[in-house]
Amino acid sequence: MEKKIAPSMMCVDLMNVERDVHILEEAGVDYLHVDVMDNHFVPNITLSLDFIKSLKKITDIPLDIHLMIEKPGICLNRFDFCGKDDVICVHYESEVHIQRTLSTIRSLGVQSSIALNPGTPVCMLEDLLDDIDIVLIMTVNPGYAGQKLVRSTLNKIKKAKEMLSARHFNRVRIEVDGNVSFENAAVMRKLGADIYVGGTSSIFEKGSSIKTNTERLRSIIQS
Repeated sequence: MEKKIAPSMMCVDLMNVERDVHILEEAGVDYLHVDVMDNHFVPNITLSLDFIKSLKKITDIPLDIHLMIEKPGICLNRFDFCGKDDVICVHYESEVHIQRTLSTIRSLGVQSSIALNPGTPVCMLEDLLDDIDIVLIMTVNPGYAGQKLVRSTLNKIKKAKEMLSARHFNRVRIEVDGNVSFENAAVMRKLGADIYVGGTSSIFEKGSSIKTNTERLRSIIQS
């Protein structure tokens, strides 16, 4: 399965978003990862629905919309402007009736993704595989950029890969988010990750350009 790159929009220069997005277009990234936080599910407030709509106006890069919010099901109808190549991700821990929420995402005609916090075991996915296109393994606790890797989450990538293979769900891709550094990405690739959310430790690492960093990350995950 082709490895894909999803730069985190939390890490762009918010005074020069359009400039950075066009640089990412030139670099050939596969998704733009957009974190939406509500100060309830996670202790932070970030990118709004209006920000997402503005991105749709300036680029054709598919959006990977990561809803780190409580009860995301009540607002999913507001994402009816998204297309078949876009992704909407909700957290397993955010809803009581998570299967219903995933089914609603599918009804919008977009790709359905579920995220697992570091403390949530992979086995919680067993009865949801029919409802997802992507599983997002959080390799840090959600809420902030620039955190250190939670080492135990690396084994979850391997466990997820083994589960998907054993149940013949190889179409479901594994995404990783949290301290996806150049060094960590190499390990994640060996364990089975397919989509890499790049932030301050790779795509937006200081001292080198976004394009150069993207090329470096791509060479690592495709090697």
